[in-house]
Amino acid sequence: MQYKGLVLGGAAAVAALCLLAGCGGKPSTGEDAFVTTKGTVEVTAELVEIRGEFANRADYDYAFIMKYNVLKTHRGAVPPGPIYVGHYNPEKPRDRVKDARVEDVGGTLQAFKAGDVHRMALEVPIDDIFMGGIINRYFGEETGPVYWAVWTNPAARP
Repeated sequence: MQYKGLVLGGAAAVAALCLLAGCGGKPSTGEDAFVTTKGTVEVTAELVEIRGEFANRADYDYAFIMKYNVLKTHRGAVPPGPIYVGHYNPEKPRDRVKDARVEDVGGTLQAFKAGDVHRMALEVPIDDIFMGGIINRYFGEETGPVYWAVWTNPAARP
């Protein structure tokens, strides 16, 4: 019987912690002081496709182009249809991606997965911002500009 009291007490403690920590609460909008001020464009968008594998090599810094569907534009202008966004060294979590070569990138996103929603601060076009290797498996398919992701946070659907 002593164990039953411990189990019930432990369950109550976990429930209280969940309430305090926001378990089951409203998902985040992805808004923070960086995503709302960096770049010239800010969107919440669904990652539709990651075409192919990342070039996961320690000796190669690059941008990898991914396809997004914009759900909401917060700042700037975005043409209708899908957008294509280049992420620097996408195999790294965004909070650890900046380096001596590219210092003004970051965010709270830990990993890219198709179907997830991201709030992003973007610059355009990528060629004016990033002068390194770009893996674009959409070359010739995209009709608009290719964006450079400055800041990327996970977000809920707006």
